[in-house]
Order: sequence, then structure tokens, then C-alpha cells
Amino acid sequence: MINADEKIREHLSFLGKDLLEEITRSALIKEIPKGTEILREGQYIRAIPIVIDGLIKVYSRFEDKELLLYYIEPFQSCIMSFSSALANEPSKIYAETEEDTLTMLLPVEKVNTWIKQFPEINTLFFNQYNIRYSELLETIRYLLYFKLDKRIYDYLLEKSRLKGTKKLRIKHKHIAYELGTAREVVSRILKKLEKEGKVRQEGGIIEIV
Repeated sequence: MINADEKIREHLSFLGKDLLEEITRSALIKEIPKGTEILREGQYIRAIPIVIDGLIKVYSRFEDKELLLYYIEPFQSCIMSFSSALANEPSKIYAETEEDTLTMLLPVEKVNTWIKQFPEINTLFFNQYNIRYSELLETIRYLLYFKLDKRIYDYLLEKSRLKGTKKLRIKHKHIAYELGTAREVVSRILKKLEKEGKVRQEGGIIEIV
């Protein structure tokens, strides 16, 4: 756990020595396997995650459809969990690990105390609000001005960046879920992108060319 502590102190140094000591003393460091659902809609929040290594997907669900909201990357947190926890309201979202993930879980009762005692912690969550608000504006811009083929291609590029590989093992149905469209539409557009030389498909793998 020494490496985790070193990363925490390096990336969260802006929180200050006293708060970091409180966090390392009270938080739970936990390894969570890929594909683990860590939060469901309707649950009450007991701990707010900060990812150390790995990736967490945050999404909403309606009937049989999912809609990707955002990814929690290393040393980011879940602003929706933070908001629900402070208001003592049930979660409005689902969260699932996209990769094997090492996460630091901050107990909600401690976070409530730290907010009053250490104003520096507000910087962490204000930064998260800013990131998610910028992503929301970008999503609206895409919906208004760009065709779905660009949205899908940019989605694949972002997925490639997050996973650190140009070869993505991902189903058309999964892409459709995350972008709020139909699998048939995704399959048709991927064939178009393949003809344009932007992607290759083979054996369930989509490769960014």
C-alpha cells in the first residue's frame, strides 16, 4: 500500500498535510475487480470514491437502456455521489468498474466534518463540478452540431485513450447503450467508418486505424 500512499500524497498535495493525514487515516483503500457494480440507483451513499488506478463508469438506466454520464479517471471522484451524500438522498446513478480498479473510499460522515474543518477539500469537488459541467456542454454541442458517426468515432477515440490501447474489445450493443442509440445504427456506422479506413473490425475487436 506504500505506492498508493505515495500517489495519494503526490496527486492530492493541494489538500494540505493535515487533511491528507486525516484522509489516509480514515479512508479505505480497496481493490475492485473489473465489471463490479459498486453503486445502484436508490442506494444511499456510505462512501465517496476517489480512483487511484483504473476506471469507473457512471451511468443512468431507463428500462433496458443505459446512458453513459462520465468516467472517473485516476484522482477524480464521483460528483453525483458527493451531491447525494451531502443531501442524504438516494443515488440517482449506477457505477461500475471498467477495469480492475484501486480506489480510496472516503466515509461520508468524515467528509461532512472535513468540509467544515478543512476548506481545501472543496477545491477537489469544485474541480469535479467544473470537469462534469464542461463535459455536459460538450455533449450538448455534439448533439446539436454533429452527426452520430462523428460521435461514435470520437467515443472510440476516447475509449482508446482511457484504456491505453487502439484495440477495443467492445460489443456494438454496448456502444449503443452508452450513446443512447440502437445497435443496428451503431453496426451500420461502424461499417461506414471501416470503409473510410478509420477502424478495423475482427473477432469482436474494433481497432482504431
